[in-house]
Amino acid sequence: MASPLEQFVIQPVVPAIGLTNASVFMMASVGVVVGGLMLATGSRQLVPGRVQSVAEILHEFIADLLRGIAGEEAMVFFPLVFSLFMFIFTANYMGLIPGAYTVTSQIIVTFTLALIVMGTVVGFGIWKHGKHFLNVFVPKGLPVYLTPIIAVIEFVSFLSRPISLSVRLFANMLAGHVALKIFGGFVLSLSAAGGLLALLSPLPIVRIVAVTALEVLVCGLQAFVFTVLSCIYLNDALHPGH
Repeated sequence: MASPLEQFVIQPVVPAIGLTNASVFMMASVGVVVGGLMLATGSRQLVPGRVQSVAEILHEFIADLLRGIAGEEAMVFFPLVFSLFMFIFTANYMGLIPGAYTVTSQIIVTFTLALIVMGTVVGFGIWKHGKHFLNVFVPKGLPVYLTPIIAVIEFVSFLSRPISLSVRLFANMLAGHVALKIFGGFVLSLSAAGGLLALLSPLPIVRIVAVTALEVLVCGLQAFVFTVLSCIYLNDALHPGH
């Protein structure tokens, strides 16, 4: 049985220009998002059709989420948050297509997305608040004698945010696809064994169906979790110390 990790190996597609299977599916994810939104907004109507309705629902869903977590002024971050959600959501579900490559199973991809979020937090926070952005490490109302200890803890916690944000998405997508590969291998192995073992081959298929159903849920859930945490972190850029 082939290793379940082989599906995550980055393979060159056009070596001359450094094009790999990962970059192809990243571009495909962006293309699906851009193409879908252009199709939805190309002929906007007062009474929206199905495609336009889906686009409006997604728009309002992310907008309400961002406002609910960070307030109306956080809408300045809407293009970033909406783009992150749509890219992760699309890339996750594209990875479920047989033969497709799951780009969010690569830690370098998820870590880059997390760095974009945290870079925006730090850059916008310093631009808007200057040195007062450092209040993010000192919660409001903290007793003076606890300030040094809490400040160090908050600083370490702040540095760990891009790690936890990226590892959560990467690990969930990796684990789910590995489980599918393992159970798929069981089906082939039991079928090839013949005899009584071949009669057991339908059992892993049941597991595959169950894990696939779980993966369908996890793909959307992880895009949502990444977006929620991004909104929480971006709130610190607007309200440091709150």
